[in-house]
Amino acid sequence: MSVLLKSPQFKGITQKELGQQLLGKQKAKSKLPTWFKEPDILYPPKLNLEQTSSEYTAKYKSKLVDGNRLLDVTGGFGIDSYFFAQHVPHVFHTELNPELAALAKHNFNVLGANNIHSTVIDGLQFLKQQSTAMDWVYIDPSRRDNVKGKVFLLQDCLPNVPEHLNVILEKTVAVLVKTSPLLDITNGLRELQFVKAIHIVAVKNEVKELLWVLERDFNGIPTLICANILEDKTVETFSFLQEEEQQHQAEIGAPFNYLYEPNAALLKAGAFKTIGHRFKLIKLHEHSHLYTSNCLLSDFPGRSFKIIQHAPYNKKSVKQLGLTKANVTTRNFPETVAQLRKKHKIKDGGNLYVFFTTNFKNERIVLICEKL
Repeated sequence: MSVLLKSPQFKGITQKELGQQLLGKQKAKSKLPTWFKEPDILYPPKLNLEQTSSEYTAKYKSKLVDGNRLLDVTGGFGIDSYFFAQHVPHVFHTELNPELAALAKHNFNVLGANNIHSTVIDGLQFLKQQSTAMDWVYIDPSRRDNVKGKVFLLQDCLPNVPEHLNVILEKTVAVLVKTSPLLDITNGLRELQFVKAIHIVAVKNEVKELLWVLERDFNGIPTLICANILEDKTVETFSFLQEEEQQHQAEIGAPFNYLYEPNAALLKAGAFKTIGHRFKLIKLHEHSHLYTSNCLLSDFPGRSFKIIQHAPYNKKSVKQLGLTKANVTTRNFPETVAQLRKKHKIKDGGNLYVFFTTNFKNERIVLICEKL
């Protein structure tokens, strides 16, 4: 805001334009480090930057494609196109907004991505005009509507993928669709045809996007791949079928020596019974989504803890635990973290991890843990 109030500092550049570049540079530092390092990069308005993929998720999805020709129907700022171009020789970046397309094209040149062909055109119209088929078509539908605001059903997004899917599949065998992490997976499967796989992608345990892999004429059961990109950029993965989840029954019981909390991608995918079955774990309660075992698992996809103590939840028992500072989590519990901190005077941080949850007898309990 202070930049906007000052007099112009550079000839031919308004303060608004300067502010846009400074804000973009600031946001790129953590979200787009490759762009941040280049001094000649130009940034779009705040909304366009918020809507674009992060560098981490763009790298992940670029490894899902192959072949010779890929069309990015909703090219935008070009982050996804740039990383696709590291795996596919010919990438076609299409964008209706001429200003945004110009910024993307400029940045492709700065970054040396010479195999990206950028065009100001409606991406679906461009696809219809092609005489040579694409190996992949990538679509990141806009989730904003002038009337409804933010939308989450695919049929309400632009472009409307379910409506145009048959036309798209006339020009390609494979389609990759990025959707909001808030899209319900079951609803997405109802709206889309030929879904071969769904990637639930989280970064540092926060789900960022769902990636739908469609293959022409595929009629099998889609695989759900839960991917959590960790701080060190390694990827924690777990794959399963929805059918597998429906076949298993959770084993419910009391807490043992170790506690496990599945990562956010697993929770979004709903692999609640499968995770327990695969790792032979006991679940504390059907709806708590916390697991326990006597022996430590080294490869659990999520957080692992050593249980130091557990007690029934009441004011007296919590006081006796002597909790003054801890990392607090609630699972299947009627009070929020904020309410518990205030009520029991627990400051945030420290080495202790405290879970307020419900056990298999429907009793409220407190688990005091150390993170492993």
